[in-house]
Amino acid sequence: MKTEPNKNLRQFQQVIEIIERNNHDKARLIPILQEVQEAYRFLPPQVLTYIATALNMPVAEVYGVATFYAHFSLEAKGKYIIKVCDGTACHVKGSSRLLDTLHSKLGLSDKKHTTDDMMFTVEAVSCLGACGLAPVMVVNEKVYGEVSARKCEEVLTEIRETENSLAIEQA
Repeated sequence: MKTEPNKNLRQFQQVIEIIERNNHDKARLIPILQEVQEAYRFLPPQVLTYIATALNMPVAEVYGVATFYAHFSLEAKGKYIIKVCDGTACHVKGSSRLLDTLHSKLGLSDKKHTTDDMMFTVEAVSCLGACGLAPVMVVNEKVYGEVSARKCEEVLTEIRETENSLAIEQA
């Protein structure tokens, strides 16, 4: 079976555009990685290799930057990234119950963070900077304060209902 000659080019079109917007500037590696992660929701290995080649940098250097900063992820993440604060204030007010609820309802664990359907990723984070609202969780950019296990379940139900509505509209 023959592959199309421009298949690789199309596969990396977004990356090409991001690199071009950044003028192929090695000094802009971090902003490039940020934009790529926003587009893909993570940094795929083949994309990191492509970025290194396009910027004429060693692949190890690009990987070094991508693995040094906690903000970057080399693992695929779900459409909805749920961050549960496990800082002192949140932990004392029961954030571990929130994580237990999310893991149970989504079939996740401390080792498995993303659902098989790529809908949800659950992460425990050190601090979300909203201690007065403890316990706190963030779904993508939306902050939920004083969250109970029941509220976790309600948020998941709302998201699923929204996704079901979108699927029906698109059908």
